[in-house]
Amino acid sequence: MLLRFVTETLDHRSGRRRGPFAAGKRLIQSGHLSAEDDDALEALWGWFNDNLQKPERLSLSARPHAKEQALSWFKDTASEHITKMREFAEILTRNDVPVSIIITTRPGYIIYEDKHQVCAYPFSDTPT
Repeated sequence: MLLRFVTETLDHRSGRRRGPFAAGKRLIQSGHLSAEDDDALEALWGWFNDNLQKPERLSLSARPHAKEQALSWFKDTASEHITKMREFAEILTRNDVPVSIIITTRPGYIIYEDKHQVCAYPFSDTPT
């Protein structure tokens, strides 16, 4: 089973709901966060930078500048990562950016995988 955290805002490139990292970046840049929430988001961001691999590409094609449409999903075994993402989502929700969780066993065509996550180009019936 795989989990994807999403906001209600659509990404203009993919047409799919944005993930929490994009929303968190916008919130930090807005300057509207309390100092406590800003510090907490920055700390969580640092944790993910240290503990979650960033895929080399998020497109089906290996060509440079190919459209990135793959979505990232946590494996249900990545319990520490999911806990940290729930903390991240709680801060966003507290700041008027609701976050939902989508669960699937069919994420799409897998482009990248490690022990904590998969990145996949969604099938037509994959919830996004």
